[in-house]
Formats: sequence, C-alpha cells, structure tokens
Amino acid sequence: MDNGEERAPELRTLRQKVEYMVEETFPGRKISGRFFADLVRERGGSLSHSYFSNILAGKVTQPSEEILKALGLGFGVDWRFFKEESEVVDDVVAGLQFLAKRRTGEISGLAGRGLGEDGLPPELLQFALSLLKDAEDRRPPAGNGQRG
Repeated sequence: MDNGEERAPELRTLRQKVEYMVEETFPGRKISGRFFADLVRERGGSLSHSYFSNILAGKVTQPSEEILKALGLGFGVDWRFFKEESEVVDDVVAGLQFLAKRRTGEISGLAGRGLGEDGLPPELLQFALSLLKDAEDRRPPAGNGQRG
C-alpha cells in the first residue's frame, strides 16, 4: 500500500530510536555520551554518559521511565517516543521530516492561525508533507531539456 509518502524508518528497539534521534538531531555529527549527558543535565535531567553509551551499544533495552524522560529532554522530543510500541513515534518522525524539509528549503514557510503552545498538530504536519510529496511527484524530472 504505497501512497507516495515517505516511509518512516522502522524504529522498534530503544537503540534504533536513539540512533535515529542522534542522526536527526545532530546531522553529520558524532556525539559522545558525555556530550549528550551534559546536554540532558543543562535541560534539567540526569543521565550518565556510560548509560547513554550502553543504550547505543544495545546493552540497555528496558530503561526506567526516568531515563526515557532524560532522553526526551536531551533530544527535545516527547519522552514516550522511546517507550516500546510507542504511539508517538510516527508523530515525532513526521515532525522531524517536516523540519528537515524546512532546513533544506523544500518548505520555506508555514503560517497557522490559532495554534496553541504545542504548534502544529501531527496530523497537520503529515498533511503538509503529503502536499509537498504530491508537488514533487508532479514536477518534471531534472535534465529533461526543458528550461525554467
């Protein structure tokens, strides 16, 4: 059932989720456990650098809720993203895809009226991404001899 939308990566394990967040939050950078632990501490949480490294190594698979909240603080996302079978994974992924498209200039601006503190709801982000994908699908391929 391919409807032309970008497929979200399969994020089942804690390690996969944390690796994905590292790639999306710090694109092109290699971050240390110490750097991340310091970031969490600056944001009011607590996470040891060795524990973070153990998560990335796959040695920690079922951390406490406190650790999940620390991961959420460090990455700036809802901590429930890191829970098993999380219902917010798709929402976070859609938001990150949207932000990536803003960063690359594929989306230049967006205005919303009456938005609350939480910003755009995930459904609206997903809708915006689907509109962008539809526009890309209708665009002629590059290098076809047409001048623009």
